[in-house]
Amino acid sequence: MGGVDFLADERNKAEFDVNEMKIVWAGSRHVFELSDRISRLVASDPAFGKDNRPMLSRKELFKNTLRKTAHAWKRINELRLSEEEASKLRFYVDEPAFTDLHWGMFVPAIKGQGTDEQHQKWLPLAYKMQIIGCYAQTELGHGSNVQGLETTATFDPQTDEFVVHSPTLTSSKWWPGGLGKVSTHAVVYARLITDGKDHGVHGFIVQLRSLDDHSPLPGIIVGDIGMKFGNGGYNTMDNGVLRFDHVRIPRNQMLMRVSQVTREGKYMQSNVPRQLVYGTMVYVRQVIVSDASNALSRAVCIATRYSCVRRQFGSQNGGAETQVIDYKTQQNRLFPLLASAYAFRFVGEWLKWLYTDVTQRLQANDFSTLPEAHACTAGLKSLTTSATADGIEECRKLCGGHGYLCSSGLPELFAVYVPACTYEGDNTVLLLQVARFLMKTVSQLGSGKKPVGTISYMEQVEHLMKCRCEVQIAEDWLKPAVILEAFEARATRMSVACAQNLSKFTNTEEGFSELSADLAEAAVAHCQLIVVSKFIEKLRQEIPGKGVKQVLGMLCNIYALHILHKNLGDFVSTGCITPKQASLANEQLRSLYSQVRPNAVALVDSFNYTDHFLGSVLGRYDGNVYPNLYEEAWKDPLNDSVVPDGYHEYIRPILKQQLRTARL
Repeated sequence: MGGVDFLADERNKAEFDVNEMKIVWAGSRHVFELSDRISRLVASDPAFGKDNRPMLSRKELFKNTLRKTAHAWKRINELRLSEEEASKLRFYVDEPAFTDLHWGMFVPAIKGQGTDEQHQKWLPLAYKMQIIGCYAQTELGHGSNVQGLETTATFDPQTDEFVVHSPTLTSSKWWPGGLGKVSTHAVVYARLITDGKDHGVHGFIVQLRSLDDHSPLPGIIVGDIGMKFGNGGYNTMDNGVLRFDHVRIPRNQMLMRVSQVTREGKYMQSNVPRQLVYGTMVYVRQVIVSDASNALSRAVCIATRYSCVRRQFGSQNGGAETQVIDYKTQQNRLFPLLASAYAFRFVGEWLKWLYTDVTQRLQANDFSTLPEAHACTAGLKSLTTSATADGIEECRKLCGGHGYLCSSGLPELFAVYVPACTYEGDNTVLLLQVARFLMKTVSQLGSGKKPVGTISYMEQVEHLMKCRCEVQIAEDWLKPAVILEAFEARATRMSVACAQNLSKFTNTEEGFSELSADLAEAAVAHCQLIVVSKFIEKLRQEIPGKGVKQVLGMLCNIYALHILHKNLGDFVSTGCITPKQASLANEQLRSLYSQVRPNAVALVDSFNYTDHFLGSVLGRYDGNVYPNLYEEAWKDPLNDSVVPDGYHEYIRPILKQQLRTARL
């Protein structure tokens, strides 16, 4: 990051200790130092360069990813990196690859659902990457509805084997990353059938390809599903299609930690509680929430730096034009996204704690917090991924026309990120799962069963249904208690209203279907309350560094008041606040934008992203955008020749009017 710093004046405006904020963002000094070291290691290695990615053909793109992945594995072994360090290295290489599913889904599935014996057999091979795995659940005809999967695994007692089969076209496994061309093995989810009885969906370890020549094994039909959205993006990944034609696997390749099939073909539940399976789901979804803050912060970093570099209109007497970031319209769109990146970071931190807590409880046969944890992670996955996908696209628009260039880094970031809205649970389906949990909670109020965790606010249902906001001046909106009560009252009233409307239906499922849009909105209100409350909790902790807590407080208030502004109908129609109080909230929001403005560049510097990781000419640390945009343009293959290919065939005849007129 050497050379002239065109953003130096912006950095000098900071009213807080940037180095301390970097540690707050990372979560701890240890994680900051580790991340900083690994990110610079990746950035300084030419083998990890990514400048030409959008210009490569699909085959070149995929092969280039294989090369980088192999180099990453080589460096991990040479440097003897720990599991944590290796994970960071793969993150900073910043390229969707087959290793994402191997480490993120295949290994955790075996760890979470396999027996001790299966751990001993499969995990050493997976850890050394002597086998490469993927997670084959989603099918061509079913995704979110896991219970509707059609692939079968039928036990044959004659041979002590399962016969895995795809009975229909729609039962083809479809979408698993790493499956198309790389994976040697998969954890396959199929309907377990013994003696003609269907026991529902279970996991099986299935070998797909020969470990000698990588050819598909007999009965395996496997390939890539084709190009995806965007240049580069997920086209580095071999998302695959897989069909089974009566493929036989040994009985002991069924994941048998929770349930098992005996040699005689008897289906049994083990002593291990079935609820342990949900631990893996909680883990994966908390990772997705953390990834949301990573992706949104990248987009916000690019848009913030470029908004300071870009000047447009407003010059007086030949003076400099106005920095785009100084327009209130730009601040109104950008600063809530900056606040959201921090908010998602802190709720992600809390989810890591929740995962640890739930895991410990499950191992002690305590399932009391599991429904709440499941609803919480499902809802936050939905909320954060939708907001992040929309936020990245908004950042692209905030960069004007140049944001549309691949060299801005934003189109590819969007293309890579947007699938998060559908994988690991479609976002609307997840909100409806949260809504079911909310309706059950409301139905149990007054029964003596106390709501726990993120739903504990409903214990004050009588107060929250009647309370009135006490805001009289704009500054009252800076009080955490005032904000929390408004959000709790809104969430409670929306849930109670849904429950009351639901009770009017004789058929509950019919009512749930009819009211699904209202129920999804109630779930969103609940999840937004969680994010706001966890941000406020973060501010109650001891946070070192000059001005760090104060500027985080501004971001917390921006996040909350912007959510209030965008959902004004909910807050006013449920009687939580008055139109006058809503107006005061907007007044306070404008004031907060002015207070955050001097700190904007320092706040995105606190993400500590290298230029290599950002991959954006517009978001360069030094702010030297225009010479580099100009230089980047000449790298395009179209500029390899002055006169384009096809000139003599197509352009010259038009210019010289040499086209023959066809006779009808």
